[in-house]
Amino acid sequence: MPQATVHLLRHGEVHNPDGVLYGRLPEFHLSELGQEMARRLAEHFRERAAGGARITYLAASPLDRAQETARPTSEALHLQIHTDGRIIEAENYFEGMKVTKAELRRPRHWPRLVNPLRPSWGEPYKQQAARVAAAVQDARLKAIELAAGDFGASGPEAILVSHQLPIWAARLSAEGRPLWHDPRKRECTLTSVTSLVFDDDGSLVRVEYSEPAASLLPGAASTPGA
Repeated sequence: MPQATVHLLRHGEVHNPDGVLYGRLPEFHLSELGQEMARRLAEHFRERAAGGARITYLAASPLDRAQETARPTSEALHLQIHTDGRIIEAENYFEGMKVTKAELRRPRHWPRLVNPLRPSWGEPYKQQAARVAAAVQDARLKAIELAAGDFGASGPEAILVSHQLPIWAARLSAEGRPLWHDPRKRECTLTSVTSLVFDDDGSLVRVEYSEPAASLLPGAASTPGA
């Protein structure tokens, strides 16, 4: 099989005036800035395709913000948006809350804070990494299948629109690094692209990272989904 690339995209800025941890809650849509980020991302991939990249498959998490981020790229590349539940946001006990230091000091939350290595407040990092890795491998094979022999200069490509924590867990796992981490040090900004490049046999060759909408990041809301 040919070399292939799977791009893991984080969604754009979300309209979240109350600053809650929105997790998997419905009805959290892109802000106006987030929509512009999504358009910038679509232009990035349109230019990539114009330069010879063969992007054949597009999927997104079922959450609104991921679907809305994928839409401009779908239109730019004339690709259907497939929905993949394996790349959804991580489960989190604090979903719907405003996670402040004062809130975390409440005794009722303490049992959820005992093991940051797992973490005890949500879906295990290992589980997140495994489900995203499975989605990535399926997307890789689907991209190869849809390319039907037309691979371009660097092989077929797939795009998966997901969320910061699952993307970061998947990257740490792919690079053989510990999954426990400081959330403030994740290299996965809004509408960033984490690209996993695979060899002919499906082995990971390298990880690339870019921020096509970097100029829109200053001033963007930074409240994480999980």
